[in-house]
Amino acid sequence: MTTAPVMSIALADTDRPPLRPLPRRAAELLAALDAPPRLVAHLRAVHDVAAQLVDRVERDQPSLPFDRGAVLFGAATHDIGKTRHVGELSGPGSAHEEAGRELLLAHGVSAELARFAATHGSWAAPGVRFEDLLVSLADKIWKNKRVPELEDLVVDALSRAGGRARWEEFMALDETLTRIGDGAGERLAYQMSFPVTAG
Repeated sequence: MTTAPVMSIALADTDRPPLRPLPRRAAELLAALDAPPRLVAHLRAVHDVAAQLVDRVERDQPSLPFDRGAVLFGAATHDIGKTRHVGELSGPGSAHEEAGRELLLAHGVSAELARFAATHGSWAAPGVRFEDLLVSLADKIWKNKRVPELEDLVVDALSRAGGRARWEEFMALDETLTRIGDGAGERLAYQMSFPVTAG
């Protein structure tokens, strides 16, 4: 695959569904790694969902300190290891997680940003931060997959930060996730419209 198709998938305007473009640095990394078209489409869908989540947190919890840019970059690159483990695009596997972190580090990405490639599947691990939880949540809810344990961790963090009762945070997050999940069909169709491999 040439650089142009990767950059087009990563950055061009979309209608159905309307998706925000990937951060340029993420798009350039994907192009440099000759990322499969379906992977780029997947990362764009997850990135857009992550942007919706951070918009909601910033609106409802303005005093909660978190790194919006890190969440968006993490969502845009969380599966970048699938450029080396292409079989995991259409089948199970977690080899892409550590491979992705290593690829990002090898391409000059800081450890602070490269970590999302390794943490997006292990939200209950020690040392996981709120930003990691948001990337993990975006990676599930983009296809309307609800994971109660993960959602509970996000609710707990929001409740601690904002002082609202846990049930209130749960209700507010549930409403947001339901709304985002309603667009899963269009996002899945968008991703599936691209081939797993170039050519």
